[in-house]
Amino acid sequence: MKNKKEKAKKKFTILGMSIWRVLAYFIIYSILGYLIETLFGLVTKGVIESRQSFLYGPFCAIYGLGAVIMIGLLQYFNKNNFSLFFGGFLIGSVVEYLVSLFGEMMLHVKWWDYSNMPLNINGRICVYFSIFWGILAIFLMTYINKKVDKLLIWLKEKINIKALKTITIITIIFMAIDCVYTGMALRMFYARIEHSGLIKMQNGEQYLLDYEEIQNKPGVKEFMEKYLSDEKMLKTFPNLKVTDINGDIVLVKEVFPDIQPYYVKLFTPKQVQRINVEN
Repeated sequence: MKNKKEKAKKKFTILGMSIWRVLAYFIIYSILGYLIETLFGLVTKGVIESRQSFLYGPFCAIYGLGAVIMIGLLQYFNKNNFSLFFGGFLIGSVVEYLVSLFGEMMLHVKWWDYSNMPLNINGRICVYFSIFWGILAIFLMTYINKKVDKLLIWLKEKINIKALKTITIITIIFMAIDCVYTGMALRMFYARIEHSGLIKMQNGEQYLLDYEEIQNKPGVKEFMEKYLSDEKMLKTFPNLKVTDINGDIVLVKEVFPDIQPYYVKLFTPKQVQRINVEN
């Protein structure tokens, strides 16, 4: 009996949560993030486009990671709405900055750029979105996460716990492999862009070396052309941005005018229609 109690005390946790709860939150909020981003793209652009973090799967991992960290750390601010807002403002800003930095350094992706917005830091975070994180923290802790917890309880009642753990592990492994694969695919995509001269990017010499290496491996070259074509990359990452040799931010789809970067266009937003009429 004593050993069981000692084992329970030594149970591994992350930010006060079991590893299974952390992984479940990460998966669920990654899917919710994907749905939110897809809806945002539809409302603001009138198109259904890819908003996923990696090449495959309906996951926006930035939301999953952000939710796990915020839920874990916001427990220390969960006294009232003001403290939750302050905690969300602070934690959300730090996470957003670090995720942006990781994307650029490891995946060579610039997911967003706030350089043109007031009170920004290196274009990675700005006060407007920091305020958004503060407001989101209040809804996350008082409403959203309670619903997610109820969903987890319902799943445990309907599905065998071992099956749930197996599904969770498989999903996490899939996402991890997809993340690494995406990083490699983007690097090869940049190598093609650099070689074509469409954009002269920072670290261009290294990308040219990567391109030459691909050309010397016919099997790899054929695979890239078939499964990781320019169209595939742009449709998966329609809002992809890179930094050119002059330090300017370039929206990649603008140098590929012949490739449609979205799946379906349903309507033209009124704001865009008004601008076209005025012009």
